[in-house]
Amino acid sequence: MPQGVRVQVPPSPYIPTLVIEARVYEKENDLNIEQQLLENHQVRLTVEVENTKLEEAKHRAARHISQHKKIPGFRPGKAPYAIILRNFGEETILEEALDIVVKDIYPKLIEESKIKPYGPGSLENISKLDPPTFVFIVPLEPEVVLGNYKDIRISYKIKSITKKDINKVLEDLRERQVVLEPTDMPAKVGDQVYIRLSIDRLNPTGDEIRSLVNDRRMPVVISSDSEDKKEWPFPGFSQYLIGVRSDEEKLFQYTYPKNSEYKELRNTETEVHLFVEEIKKRILPDLTDEFAQSVGEQYENLASLIDDIRNSLEKQTKEDYDHDYNDKIMVVLLKSTSIKYPPQMLEREIDIFVDQLENRLSQQKLDMETYLKMRKLDIDALRTEINPQAEERLKRSLVLLEIAKLENIHVENDELESESMRTLDELGRIMPSEKARKTLTNEFIQGMIGNISADLLIRHTWDFLHEVARGEKETEKILSDSVDPTQGLDQEKTTDITNKEKTTRKVKNDESK
Repeated sequence: MPQGVRVQVPPSPYIPTLVIEARVYEKENDLNIEQQLLENHQVRLTVEVENTKLEEAKHRAARHISQHKKIPGFRPGKAPYAIILRNFGEETILEEALDIVVKDIYPKLIEESKIKPYGPGSLENISKLDPPTFVFIVPLEPEVVLGNYKDIRISYKIKSITKKDINKVLEDLRERQVVLEPTDMPAKVGDQVYIRLSIDRLNPTGDEIRSLVNDRRMPVVISSDSEDKKEWPFPGFSQYLIGVRSDEEKLFQYTYPKNSEYKELRNTETEVHLFVEEIKKRILPDLTDEFAQSVGEQYENLASLIDDIRNSLEKQTKEDYDHDYNDKIMVVLLKSTSIKYPPQMLEREIDIFVDQLENRLSQQKLDMETYLKMRKLDIDALRTEINPQAEERLKRSLVLLEIAKLENIHVENDELESESMRTLDELGRIMPSEKARKTLTNEFIQGMIGNISADLLIRHTWDFLHEVARGEKETEKILSDSVDPTQGLDQEKTTDITNKEKTTRKVKNDESK
């Protein structure tokens, strides 16, 4: 059998598919081919072959059977056809003969049909045996028809990193080194108060539960922001703790506002009861060179730490912005692009999603079976859930690859080699030596290089699209078109060119006379 062609004998049940177009090809009375282009970007090829081809295949099949099966009184491969037929039956010989015919005709069928397959086809049916008629389903290469992508224009403005952004990171680093000390003083802003909290509805109705929080122990840091929206159980909660002392109880009422993020509690009146177990003063380190050095050995002083924070924030901000910018470009691209692909291509993309999910689960010491049980799904339901994401990623990839092809965007060998070596070095550092030896096989490395090459190509294509969307390609063209062809020549050469042009015009004028 040719690679990927699956023979089904007896024929599989026919699944109706909308036929868009049909054509018939005849060539040297050898193959009579009917081609039907299907709605799902596959083609149904119905091919009729001469009876003699099947008869020849039956004799070849019989010889093959006699070479591998024992027939009393005959050496392997020497039994007459009639004897083989009597011993093994018509059906056995026919099944193998059909397999031989498919092997013979499939490559020629693809060539004569002048189609571009995406992958291996399958034998859908053998509609009749006189004459032998085979029906193949072959997935086609994807087709992408782009709109005028060079007209895309989208504003590109990255937010600048402010002192406030840097200070937030510094405060987070200070928080990691906070020292807690018990205190008998009344609680104030910045202190950490350990409480037991209960919250009840004041007027529950119907099946509403009275107790919302029941004697929950929790630490609370008193915020300087009186309306801190991150606070729980409601914004500004920590302000009620200012001035409390250890072993003190406090009772107050609170009504959740109509715009509360807790929709089920909007306009709900509650009674809040809390008991203060302990108060601790939080001592944060000062922002000094010593503090910077405690964060990491690579920082000589506070200034170097701040520089690194700024660079990291700028890099992260750019990555986040570029991700959103890519999405904006892709939305415009997809609106003006026609994309066709066979179902096998989407199934393959879903397979990749599932494989990636399994890899992530294994890193968390989970397996797919446990994950599906936890989510109460089977594998088919999971694939259905993944389908929209896989389809979106497939369409984006096809659009980018088509643009890369049209714009002759490619990956240089030096760049691919450098990136591959960097990845291998990184894997070598993080993997134990024994695991690295088992994992980094030739097959793994070849696959890795292929993935890196694809990633680099996509990255270069996005770079090109950024230049287009920001108008940089248009500016580049204008500058190129406005260049004086004599620019860069010295005065003597320029004068010489001008004189030659004058002489040429004079000769032409004289000839015309």
